[in-house]
Amino acid sequence: MKRSDAENRIDKLREVIEHHRYLYHVLDKPEISDEAVDSLKKELIDIENQFPDLITPDSPSQRVSGQPLDKFEKVKHKIEQWSFNDIFNADGSYEFDKRVKRSLLKKISEDFSENSLEYTVELKIDGLKIVLEYEKGLLVTAATRGDGKIGENVTTNVKTIGAIPLKLKQPLDLIVEGEIFLSKKDFERLNKNLKKSGKDTYANPRNLAAGTIRQLDSKIVAERNLSVFIYEIARANNLPGGFPKTQYEELEKLQELGFKVNSHFKLCSNIDEVINFWKSWHKKKDKENYQIDGVVIKINRQDYQKALGYTGNAPRFAIALKFPAEQVTTIVEDINFQVGRTGVITPVAHLQPIEVAGSIVSRATLHNEDEINRLDIRIGDTVILQKAGDVIPQVVEVLKDLRPPNTKEFKFPKKILECGGDGSIERIPGQSAYRCVDKNSFTVQRRKLHYFVSKNAFDIENLGPKVIDQLVENNLVTSPVDIFTLKKGDLLSLDRFAEKSADNLLWSINSAREVSLARLIVGLSIDNVGEETAVLLANKFKTIKKLASASLKKLIMINGVGDVVAESIFNWFRKEKNIKLLGLLLQEIKIQKIESDINPESVFTGKTIVLTGTLSGMSRDEAKKKIRSLGGSISSSVSKNTDFVVAGDSSGMKLQKAKQFGIAVLSEKEFNKLV
Repeated sequence: MKRSDAENRIDKLREVIEHHRYLYHVLDKPEISDEAVDSLKKELIDIENQFPDLITPDSPSQRVSGQPLDKFEKVKHKIEQWSFNDIFNADGSYEFDKRVKRSLLKKISEDFSENSLEYTVELKIDGLKIVLEYEKGLLVTAATRGDGKIGENVTTNVKTIGAIPLKLKQPLDLIVEGEIFLSKKDFERLNKNLKKSGKDTYANPRNLAAGTIRQLDSKIVAERNLSVFIYEIARANNLPGGFPKTQYEELEKLQELGFKVNSHFKLCSNIDEVINFWKSWHKKKDKENYQIDGVVIKINRQDYQKALGYTGNAPRFAIALKFPAEQVTTIVEDINFQVGRTGVITPVAHLQPIEVAGSIVSRATLHNEDEINRLDIRIGDTVILQKAGDVIPQVVEVLKDLRPPNTKEFKFPKKILECGGDGSIERIPGQSAYRCVDKNSFTVQRRKLHYFVSKNAFDIENLGPKVIDQLVENNLVTSPVDIFTLKKGDLLSLDRFAEKSADNLLWSINSAREVSLARLIVGLSIDNVGEETAVLLANKFKTIKKLASASLKKLIMINGVGDVVAESIFNWFRKEKNIKLLGLLLQEIKIQKIESDINPESVFTGKTIVLTGTLSGMSRDEAKKKIRSLGGSISSSVSKNTDFVVAGDSSGMKLQKAKQFGIAVLSEKEFNKLV
């Protein structure tokens, strides 16, 4: 990056980060997620590290966030409040470990041994920091963090929180720190009540907790059932047994004094144990009734902590290890188009590679022209990218304040080369999508072959897209039928095919000759017919002959098949070239007989179920098979017609949508009991 470009980018980043910092920390009205702000901060810090002389004292990277509101009395903290620096992966943890060891060797070389370095690791609760001061055992002040030096006096409201003792078991002078939070169940309850009252709802429990603690009427606070975890003794006089010598003992001491402490803390003898703890909680964090956004790593020994001290804005002896972000910011480098198996055209954003939800992403679908117009997305834009678990990443917002000058509004093209012929495209009637005018283009036919051999259709092992392309380019395959007529000699003439690889592929092809009716229907690439519709049709008609001869009226009457889908199915079986293809295919394959094993007493009978997140005890395909065997149908999206949502680990937007619609949500444990 050129210096002039760095200066311009830094100025814009600081302006945008400061704007969102104010919305989040001062007004509690964030417009984008914490993760998106973290991503912007990381980019700023990376550029500042490249050009250290551009760092200024007022940069967001150099300060503690937050300013007090004027609605409450201001309180000067007796102990300055710090925020943690963040890291986002195991590499960052190893770097932190090396850094503290180097520093301790310099500062206390005679008394320090690397083997004596232990860490206490705690869950990082996503809530609102609170500082509690006790005099002679009585709670006298409760203050928010504010800017680290001055906070807000919220004592009256904090006294309504049952988890906070108003009087300690002993008459101690004490200052402790903790995190106020709202449980997920209370969040859902309160948002539901707000919606019924016609009031604005909150985006997440953290925002609702922050909004609650700043209510002027303490009665409202009491009704909202806030809670707290205490994790730090900032100052203490005359503590029985003296001040704890380790962080682990400090947490135990807080429990002894009657404070609510999160029980999931652990003493780790090395950084590898810390990373394993972090990984395990990333998988199970959603099972807790409070939000967790990472873990906090602290050097266990207090004397080591004191030796390391603080930087200008954070402790050197502790750091926050965040879970992989589900929202990050990145830059759109280009917008291209992908032609699907039915000729439908999908715009795809090519992104500056970025890690999100634990994987590197460089592409995101933009769905259609309407979505491009809604986002007003342009090449060069900085965007918020979202990904939950194994969900395909999507662009959720454009940060227009960071838009480069002279960017041009993106226009959908009139022709796309991959469509074949003269490249013409047309809008699909009644939809916001486009498709190729030439339905027989090379690209479309190739995509159909890719789909025919895919997991959802014939599931032919060793026959992926690259091999299909090789077979097509060598004129060995032009239709699905040709796959079943391949000979060993055909394959041996191709690059990278030897005796064993040819035998393996032919074995896979022969194994796929016996197929279920549903998989055959999927493999035919009928417009608008995917896996779930294919299962509905197979269960309804039982044979391909009955499906082919079904009237349009009969197709429309099937629950789950609308007018558009019914018309696609009806028209496909009325085209001579399709009937000819199906006839030739049926000479090569055998359709498995459908055996009805549906239990009419099942809770899933006649119901529509959506699966989201990762199930630990079974694969997604196994779960679908169980649901279908019990009379249920699967949907890929949540709507008001959904009956159940089965939520595994790392559930994303589908779970949130289910809660908005009031749809029954089943945990994996509840789902297993029902099946």
